[in-house]
Amino acid sequence: MEDLEFDDLTSMVLDCADLIPPGKVATYGDIAHIVGTGPRQVGRIMATAGQFTCWWRVVRSDGGSQVAEKACLKWAVEDIAFSQVSEAKVKMKQHRLTECELAALAVELAQAQP
Repeated sequence: MEDLEFDDLTSMVLDCADLIPPGKVATYGDIAHIVGTGPRQVGRIMATAGQFTCWWRVVRSDGGSQVAEKACLKWAVEDIAFSQVSEAKVKMKQHRLTECELAALAVELAQAQP
């Protein structure tokens, strides 16, 4: 990502996604709260530039993903449990970052910004 130039918001969203540890997920709303925007903006950024980060760790609030078929492969590698009734959804109680973990992620992101 160092050779690419993104606007500040895009960079913050992608950096935030990079900070989500393996085996954990955050919602579009979680990321939006941290970077000071809305979940739809985070979704747009992830749809257009998410390939430059750990995109499978950012999910909808119900644990689903627009690219669930591809995400399932990544979730399985990271032992992220998911159900697959009508569509694959992460088991959020087990894998969503807690408020404390989100706060720590926000601090880490702030320290990483120039």
